[in-house]
Amino acid sequence: MIGRNIQEVRKERGFTLSEVADQAHISKSYLSNIERNVNKNPSIQVLKKIALALDVDLRVILNGIKQQPQPLEKEWLDFIYDLKTSGIDKDQVKDYRTLIEFIQWQKRKENDTCNDNKEKNNS
Repeated sequence: MIGRNIQEVRKERGFTLSEVADQAHISKSYLSNIERNVNKNPSIQVLKKIALALDVDLRVILNGIKQQPQPLEKEWLDFIYDLKTSGIDKDQVKDYRTLIEFIQWQKRKENDTCNDNKEKNNS
């Protein structure tokens, strides 16, 4: 069940096994085993990493609950309007996806480093 939920979210978001595994810092084969329910009892830490890589709440993976889209804040709507009125189209915005993904990766890496340091200090 958890594996199927992960696979559904991954495919909905257009990610490959390799992309999610890399972002979650787990092996591709391990993720594949989870998705195929070969490994039916992954740790909560691994599931948190996968949820973070997929950018979903952990409950989505555990319970198959679909996340309700959050309404856009006025600032985002204004930003989108400004992009559109300046002549930037959807295809051009998609070109920035790589940059955004890189920034997200940096943030996850920083969070991982902070968590590692906290664990070392607690030891």
